[in-house]
Amino acid sequence: MARFVDGFVLPIPKKNVKAYRAMAAKAGKVWLEHGALDYRECVGEDLNIKGVLSFNKMAKAKRSETVGFSYIVYKSRAHRDRVNAKVMKDPRIANMMKGKSMPFDPRRMAYGGFRTIVGD
Repeated sequence: MARFVDGFVLPIPKKNVKAYRAMAAKAGKVWLEHGALDYRECVGEDLNIKGVLSFNKMAKAKRSETVGFSYIVYKSRAHRDRVNAKVMKDPRIANMMKGKSMPFDPRRMAYGGFRTIVGD
């Protein structure tokens, strides 16, 4: 059976990478506890590749920003929907977003769900 992946790309102010990492580590724990198969958060290191559209350009990142690339793996789209329903009800996620400023602008985050076509 093909896996299902939620993918995210977002610009993160370089000064907020440490705070973003802390938030992402907490979020990853919640997703995994509720059944996600894998949870990865990555931060850009080699993003200015000549001859292709860079992640920096795609995300419209400013000089003071880097790009985050994240993904969560599930058994299927239905499994993703079940896991995410539990995650969204988890008070730890609600508390992360309550009254605090996020270490990134969520309005600039790109998100999508993908069915895998190569790999497990």
